[in-house]
Amino acid sequence: MSRSLRSLGVSGITGGLGRQNPQLSGLALFWAPGRPSPPNQRQWQPCWTVRTAFFVSDSASTPVSAAATAMTPMERRASASLASIFALRMLGFFIVLPVLAEFARTLPGGEQGLLVGLVMGSAGLAQACLQIPMGWASDRFGRKLIIVLGFGCVILGALICVQAQDLYTMIAGRLLQGCGAVSAAISALVSDHTRESQRTKAMAMIGISIGMSFMVSLGLAPWLYAHQGMAGIFW
Repeated sequence: MSRSLRSLGVSGITGGLGRQNPQLSGLALFWAPGRPSPPNQRQWQPCWTVRTAFFVSDSASTPVSAAATAMTPMERRASASLASIFALRMLGFFIVLPVLAEFARTLPGGEQGLLVGLVMGSAGLAQACLQIPMGWASDRFGRKLIIVLGFGCVILGALICVQAQDLYTMIAGRLLQGCGAVSAAISALVSDHTRESQRTKAMAMIGISIGMSFMVSLGLAPWLYAHQGMAGIFW
């Protein structure tokens, strides 16, 4: 009973017999068990004295200050900058998708569906194969170095795609773009610069940046393709 009352804010309970004393303006007199029986015991009734206190529950966790649950300025800057880098990388990956198949059909061999499919999926295939090795490399050689090398692969692959005159060259350029698999390195860098309690917020910022990149690419790619051609998208 004391545990259930304590969860309601009761800090102490004393049992015994009590009676009302008219000479003490309604204050109760108490007799605790173990003491000699009070005179005229019929006038005494069982009663409880209760001491109240601030709410403290046995199952309550230790209070946490608001400062401990907020991101520090350094964590906010790191998360925002890494989310921007991630968004730029994914924008380059997404922006070609709405029009790449249409462009591939204009190149020699464009009537072959398998080659057109390889143009579309070769970059994603390369990324899927290299995410774990690139993550391991970032652990050994440094996050920033791998991220820079990854973006270098993306830029070099785009230059090859701009100059491509057939689907095989386009596939080679797309494979090289996929070699810039920096997602694991960026995610690891986020973990390096944020506390564990703030990591979900940083990853949420990256997730928002990916969604925004996808949304912008779907609207921007057709307009660029109509006005600048495929070269304008890769540049």
